[in-house]
Amino acid sequence: MNHTKIAVIGAGAAGMMAAYRAASLGGNVTVFEKNNMVGKKIRITGKGRCNITNACDNDEFIRNVPTNGRFMYSSLNGFTPWDTIDFFESHGLKTKIERGNRVFPVSDKAADVAVTLQRAASDAGAVFSGHKIADVISENGEIRGVILENGEKRDFDKVIIATGGKSYPLTGSTGDGYVFAEKLGHTIIPLKPSLVPIESPDSFCRDMQGLSLKNTGMRVVNIDSGKEVYRDFGEMLFTHFGVSGPMVLSAGANIKNPRQNKYVMYIDLKPALSEEKLNQRILRDFEKNINKAVSNSLGELLPRKMIPVVLKRWGVPFDTKCNSITKEQRAELTALLKSFSINIKGFRPIEEAIVTSGGVSTKELNPSTMESRIVKGLYFAGEVIDVDGYTGGFNLQIAFSTGWTAGESCVGC
Repeated sequence: MNHTKIAVIGAGAAGMMAAYRAASLGGNVTVFEKNNMVGKKIRITGKGRCNITNACDNDEFIRNVPTNGRFMYSSLNGFTPWDTIDFFESHGLKTKIERGNRVFPVSDKAADVAVTLQRAASDAGAVFSGHKIADVISENGEIRGVILENGEKRDFDKVIIATGGKSYPLTGSTGDGYVFAEKLGHTIIPLKPSLVPIESPDSFCRDMQGLSLKNTGMRVVNIDSGKEVYRDFGEMLFTHFGVSGPMVLSAGANIKNPRQNKYVMYIDLKPALSEEKLNQRILRDFEKNINKAVSNSLGELLPRKMIPVVLKRWGVPFDTKCNSITKEQRAELTALLKSFSINIKGFRPIEEAIVTSGGVSTKELNPSTMESRIVKGLYFAGEVIDVDGYTGGFNLQIAFSTGWTAGESCVGC
């Protein structure tokens, strides 16, 4: 029996995985969670379904972690996406793999993921406490314990900070971990939203509010440099402020300082068709509706909400008859549908981001153990660290891998 006393601050994905691993190896683990329930953020991820991980190999995984992906090599090797799947399966939660290797619980209930993690940690011997931590104590460069909000001091040999980021503050992610870390001497990389909806100055986004596009191509170009910074294929959503949806959220991780640099998003509305094939398709539609107005002839090609927007940008009067559309005008429509531009103004607030980018500097952590290089016995796991990935289960796996590593390292394994 290992009698190391370990405090885990935060009962989210990283904290509960750390607690499970440490307790299963014999550690004396107490998990402190200020919310009235554990895993609050887990319960709302994936639209309430929880994309647990991504069933890809480690190299592919690292390619999907644009912020400090290399830092993840060691912990990811120690606890892979397949280990995550095995963990949940072995604890009674059946999983399934969907498009893009996204892994979900068969139940499609995110709450089942949180419950499974809590039960596993509890069964392993971890104790959950509802006390809020006010401070983390160190002395002579070593952890000594924590101070509760009521002023009570509790001694611990090791402390794992797994408090999450600053996104979705209603789930408890209010930045507590950054305060603890900075007070203990750590550098906090400036916080910014990642996996966040994008704002656009284009009024047509508001006109198409609620319209969801599937099987759509997208590329984002930095107009100042002329470089393409991101390319993707998938789903997106028009909103009153701009655009959102899975591939838009991932695009945000590659857009730097949008209020200073000019970025434009180009949407390919028909990625399965070449320009030539699309031109032929449009010609067939116009021939079929030869005596109708163009405004009544695009229903098979475009969603209803998009037709007036496309016609306005095309510049052809709505009542123009299909039989009078020229070859040049048809080519212009083809080009518009293959590269529908959306100007980017900025991001929604960090409170609306799925993930926080920035946080505890990876340079000050041992990637093999998640232990601080500054304070002995202090560990970090999950979103509080300056590591973040795209949508698709990558960020939860970062939490699970770093949590597993921190928990294991605490008991000296």
